[in-house]
Amino acid sequence: MNIYEVISIGLYVLIMIMIGIYGYRKSTSNSEEFLIGGRKMGPFVTALSAGASDMSGWLLMGLPGAMYMMGMSGSWLAIGLTTGAFLNYVIVAPRLRVYTEVAKNAITLPVFFENRFRDKSQLLKLVSSVFILIFFTLYTSAGMVSGGRLFESAFNMDYSIGLWATSLVVVFYTFIGGFMAVSLTDAVQGSIMVIALLLIPSVVVFQLGGVEETLDIIQRKNTNYMDMLRGTTAVSIVSLLAWGLGYFGQPHILVRFMAIDSVKDIKKARRVGMTWMAGTVLGSLLLGFFGIAYLQQFDAETMQRFDASQELSETIFIYLSKALFHPLIGGFLLSAILAAVMSTISSQLLVTSSSMTEDIYRTFFNKHANARNMLIMSRLSVLVVAIVAFLLALNPQESILGLVGNAWAGFGAAFGPLVILSLLWKRMTVAGALAGMLVGGATVLLWIYIPHDYKEVYEIIPGFLLSFLTIVVVSLMGKPVSAEIEKEFEEVRTRTSSSDTQ
Repeated sequence: MNIYEVISIGLYVLIMIMIGIYGYRKSTSNSEEFLIGGRKMGPFVTALSAGASDMSGWLLMGLPGAMYMMGMSGSWLAIGLTTGAFLNYVIVAPRLRVYTEVAKNAITLPVFFENRFRDKSQLLKLVSSVFILIFFTLYTSAGMVSGGRLFESAFNMDYSIGLWATSLVVVFYTFIGGFMAVSLTDAVQGSIMVIALLLIPSVVVFQLGGVEETLDIIQRKNTNYMDMLRGTTAVSIVSLLAWGLGYFGQPHILVRFMAIDSVKDIKKARRVGMTWMAGTVLGSLLLGFFGIAYLQQFDAETMQRFDASQELSETIFIYLSKALFHPLIGGFLLSAILAAVMSTISSQLLVTSSSMTEDIYRTFFNKHANARNMLIMSRLSVLVVAIVAFLLALNPQESILGLVGNAWAGFGAAFGPLVILSLLWKRMTVAGALAGMLVGGATVLLWIYIPHDYKEVYEIIPGFLLSFLTIVVVSLMGKPVSAEIEKEFEEVRTRTSSSDTQ
């Protein structure tokens, strides 16, 4: 690693650690503050935190790599995700913020589900907690693997050193600073990501003499790069757009809406969040797309290697950071990948910890735990989940990473319809909620692992639809909900509507 890169990465890591210490001193007196920031997050931090925790390394590596290999047809996934994120802000965010507070101040999704439906059996909370615990532990492990691979490919360091470095830093600031530290580091990390993704394609265009010249070079290499329908089918386009459905069921994103200071701030957060997302996604697409022209013009040898390997093409961000900038600036840009990886790890780590603490420990082991005990358990849970994820990451197996790759669809199908209908339909019952969650999650797993001829269809589509239908049918077959639930639902509707008019 170049000394200037060491300085840049070291400065980034130091800032993350300092924010962790600030979070510890500012807001960790009880488990509610540790796990959800005491519902005191402002709209700017909420928006950047939701975006940064969502995007992860795919934004800086996977998406540019897809654009490099496929050209304009690689943009359908980005369109689907951007649309899904916007609808999540409009449909889910304001209602979830109000409802989780009205429903006995629920600070986790499983607790909200239990309180919303008055589930005395606690099955709904237990099953949703198990979903979160298993999938997010694997998600966290995959993030740690990404951090190790980054150090390996960008800095020619041993994978294990990168794994240790990534894990120790992110566990440190999450362990001591909780939700406050995670959200603030996400905001910083999100800022680094958007700067990097807008700066690199701008410099590429400048180097090539302008946008027209850049597009001409791309067209001369292959005119199909300009075609959004190249290599696609109606089914593949719908499947890529359907990624947007996953947003409605992602606990690490939804918890940001629960933590915002006021429902009135949701609109501000939406403006900030969607502006950030538009900038980062557009920058990511242009980086991969303009990278075609840069390699065509200046580095034919590397271009041949990238053209032959999807895995290598995903390092186009790393290549351009090193090729275009002084190592001091290049190191800062490379820290954007580390920022994307760390922001997602910390968010998933905290949500998994909250599930262990609030949904399992408090419910089944110590119902009368005081604030100090819950805070200690929250920190211990972060540590336990991190250790398990780290051990899985030491020798990453394809089967584990394959399962993590489908976790977005699993959460989207299991929780998405459940969240939407619980917020919009007062007739929904606890039986419908439980059945819909199980059907959605099971459909995704069966679609992935049972051989069939429709693998081109993204598994979230059948999972989401069947979960939605199951909830509606089972709810209508059961008894109407109680007057207490109806009254609470109407209170939420009134409070949400009044906030929309202000």
